[in-house]
Amino acid sequence: MQIHFQVEGDPKGKGRPRFGRFGKFTRVYTDKRTLDYETLIKSFAAEAMGSTDPLETPVSVFLYIRHAVPQSYSKKRTEACLSGLEKPCKKPDIDNIAKTYLDGMNGVIFKDDTQVIDLHVKKVYSAVAGVNVMVMEAE
Repeated sequence: MQIHFQVEGDPKGKGRPRFGRFGKFTRVYTDKRTLDYETLIKSFAAEAMGSTDPLETPVSVFLYIRHAVPQSYSKKRTEACLSGLEKPCKKPDIDNIAKTYLDGMNGVIFKDDTQVIDLHVKKVYSAVAGVNVMVMEAE
């Protein structure tokens, strides 16, 4: 089984854990920006899954991260970015983006992200920003 979906817009990485004091207790929580983005991922993942239950088998995940070329770049530099000569060595970090997507698909595509045994992530420049996702049952 293969599941495909894409999320358009600038990819966002997982935010750092936040700490808040509530009386005598310290609470760790995820920031609102990260939660909102994970909710967006969940909605696209749920649409891709339809009425199918989350997978319970080991899975392989493929993430193709597309960063938009900054508008401030010259035409020559933009062409270099789009042709693959210049790579997107910029924030957010590739591992933080992957973590956001794995957490966003948790409970929707697969029961838990511990089922992910194979992860392929690539970051490129593109005319349109977004992330293409493919999840398939591992062999």
